[in-house]
Amino acid sequence: MDVVCLGELLVDMFPAEQGRRLGQVSAFQPKPGGAPANVAVSLARLGVSSAFIGKVGDDAFGHHLAEVLAQEGVGITGIRFDKDARTTLAFIAMPDADHAEFLFYRNPGADTRLRASELDHQMLVDSKIFHFGSLSLVENPIKSAVTKAIEIVRAAGGMVSLDVNYRPTLWDSPSSASKEVMAIMPSVNLLKVNEDELMLLSGGSDIESGAKTLMDSGPEMVIVTLGANGSYFRIADGADFSAAFPVKTVDATGCGDAFIAGVLAKLTRGEDWRTQLSRANMKANLRFASAMGALTAQKLGVIPALPTHKEVQEFLAVN
Repeated sequence: MDVVCLGELLVDMFPAEQGRRLGQVSAFQPKPGGAPANVAVSLARLGVSSAFIGKVGDDAFGHHLAEVLAQEGVGITGIRFDKDARTTLAFIAMPDADHAEFLFYRNPGADTRLRASELDHQMLVDSKIFHFGSLSLVENPIKSAVTKAIEIVRAAGGMVSLDVNYRPTLWDSPSSASKEVMAIMPSVNLLKVNEDELMLLSGGSDIESGAKTLMDSGPEMVIVTLGANGSYFRIADGADFSAAFPVKTVDATGCGDAFIAGVLAKLTRGEDWRTQLSRANMKANLRFASAMGALTAQKLGVIPALPTHKEVQEFLAVN
């Protein structure tokens, strides 16, 4: 297995119209979602073997989500069904095409109830890369499951990837989120943040010094996504910016998931991901990842918008 993703698999409730806040939206349409699940699907569409570990409710939504992942070619033997909690819903509003508001319905949500004892141990041992997001650090027992999964992967020589994906409404405070993420940073090889998350974790807005601060805490790669301004990476070999592709954004939701999937897909090449850690390779990897994000931004929804490898190559050939 190339990449195993762990975390939330949920129903995204997309708004019927843009330009309205959550309380003003007239209707919502359910679509499969959850950042780690989106990454797993995106990888599968790129021809990279991927699997998902997580928990959903033993309900109609939960079983539908598992079926969607299976149909996309994602391994689902790591999915568990909870009879005592419902599948999480995430209501989304888009005041404009580039910003989204989220309201999570968890009381608790099944995704938070994954236990360490429910992990597929062998799947983790066999994976090249383990990817997760900070939503899995908000509460136990899933937090303990993440900690155990990292322990298993690192002992087997695999890579650990973290997309911070900060959602303020799920945390007690920004400081509690920063504390939990920074505590796990020494176990992370690849860290992806956006500009707001960079400030949250590093305490500053300067891209270069902030990325250096975060890299000094443990990761061997730090990637900062900058929206229309492109992206930035820092590795031991140096640092650089990568330009974005100018496209008309229909829906920015999930662009970050597509982006990190593009990076991870490139890092699965060869036996050792560390061979990719040169400035030239990372610059090329981020160009590919930016194309993933640009293509995703041009369609509504996340999973329906995720591009195939052929579509990315065709896009890059003319851009």
